[in-house]
Amino acid sequence: MKAHEHIPAQTEGRQTDFCDLKTVQNLQEAHQLFLMARAKMLDVTNWYNYCDGASSKFGLIDKEGNLLHRSAQIGDHFFIDLPGTPGSDAGDGLEWVIIENIIEAGNESSDEEYIVMIVRPVPDPRKKEKEIAHFFSYISTSTFIVSRTGLTVHAEVHGRNETPNNHDVDLHDTIRNTAIALSARIGLSGPQWKKLAKGLLE
Repeated sequence: MKAHEHIPAQTEGRQTDFCDLKTVQNLQEAHQLFLMARAKMLDVTNWYNYCDGASSKFGLIDKEGNLLHRSAQIGDHFFIDLPGTPGSDAGDGLEWVIIENIIEAGNESSDEEYIVMIVRPVPDPRKKEKEIAHFFSYISTSTFIVSRTGLTVHAEVHGRNETPNNHDVDLHDTIRNTAIALSARIGLSGPQWKKLAKGLLE
C-alpha cells in the first residue's frame, strides 16, 4: 500500500490537508532526511520546538498518565495544550488523543519508504470519566505521514471527519468544543500543522 492509502476515509464533517516537502541531491541524503524526519515525528513531546515554539504544546503519556520521554508507540496517549483558549472540563484543560496505529513500509532500496501515525480523540487517560476530552469528536482522526519517494521527502498532516465534540459532554464543553472546532475548521489550526510539517524536514 501507498502511504496515503492508510488515511481514514472522509465521510462527514471537514477534511484538512497540510504538506511540506524537500528534494535533495542523492538517495543516501534523501534516506537520511527521511530518517531524521521520522524520528522527529515520533518525538511528540518536542513538536512545540520543531514549530519554533509557535504552536500548541504536546506531551506523550502512557496509560497511567505518566509523561514519556521516548518515541511514540501504538497505544500511547498525547495531550495538546492549546494556547489562548479555554481548556476543556473533560481533559482538565487539555485535548487528548490516542495513537491508534503506526504503519511503516519500505527502506533505502525501495522507491518509497514511509511512516504513518493515526491518532483519534479519546477521554483523558488520567480520569475515570469516559467523556471525549477534545474539541473534535471520536470519529475525527489526524494522520501524520513522513515519506520518501525517490529524492523527495514529504511531511504531511491530514485531518478527516472533523466534527465538533458536542454530545455527552457538559454544557461548558459543548459550547467550548463547538466554538474551537469551528475556529479550527475555518483555518486557525492550519498554521500549526504547516509549521510542524516544515519543522520535521529542517
